[in-house]
Amino acid sequence: MKTGSLHAIVVKKTHSIKNNLLCTNNLRIVWLSSTYKGHVHDKKICDEKHLPLPKGIRLWQDTGFIEHRPDGVKICMPNMKPKGKEFITVEKKEDKRISGVSIKVEHALGGMKKCCIVKERFRCHKFAFENIVDSIACGLHNFRISNIMSHITN
Repeated sequence: MKTGSLHAIVVKKTHSIKNNLLCTNNLRIVWLSSTYKGHVHDKKICDEKHLPLPKGIRLWQDTGFIEHRPDGVKICMPNMKPKGKEFITVEKKEDKRISGVSIKVEHALGGMKKCCIVKERFRCHKFAFENIVDSIACGLHNFRISNIMSHITN
């Protein structure tokens, strides 16, 4: 329990879960990892579930995957700000360009979370049901994206 001067806030702990995903430039989710407990680090999930990537592609990844470097893949990752220093203007421009690409992953996650069961508190932990729900949500998101794209191209 956290206490302030006038208010007391009760914080209830929850058991969170997490997945890693890989999506294309047009928000299509092409790979979803199996579900892990929330405290497992993102890089550890990638190390356990080796994903064979085609050689020569550009992989945009978050700073949580700093040491993850697959063979034959060009890594694009935002720069970390030096401690006690400011960014150079070139680094700022590069980070702005990278964040413009990585926001698409957030949009894909948001599209997946249109299925309310994915974003709400999940209480059924039997039979790897979390994996099934996440896979269905990804499939529905991809169907929605392909439906939108077919209307745009026609």
